[in-house]
Amino acid sequence: MNSSYNKKLKPLARKLRKQGTKGEAILWRDVLKARQIKGYQFNRQFPIDNYIVDFVSRKLKLIIEIDGNSHIAKSEEDFERQNFLESLGFQILKFSEVFVIYRIDEVVTEIDYAIECIEEQGINS
Repeated sequence: MNSSYNKKLKPLARKLRKQGTKGEAILWRDVLKARQIKGYQFNRQFPIDNYIVDFVSRKLKLIIEIDGNSHIAKSEEDFERQNFLESLGFQILKFSEVFVIYRIDEVVTEIDYAIECIEEQGINS
């Protein structure tokens, strides 16, 4: 995994953390920060190769993305990005900004379920 970390994107990732959306702030503060969900560490705005993902648990190889209005129409770049990240062994969960803000309990349930499935498969097997 360390070979996929792109140090050159670190300043941009730091900037994105400071300018995060309301949904990102809620998910980070209430769910992912400080190992709140099943004891797993998540990183926020983390560079992987030439991409920055919203949230990632490197141990679980689980990426969580929050799509705002700019992501409504999926572009070829979105598909390439997803295919590349999946080729590295990551599973990707996507939630809309509105869903995170207004239905955080359902988001947590989905993340819990994804983690349970990954645990059942054996982490990093």
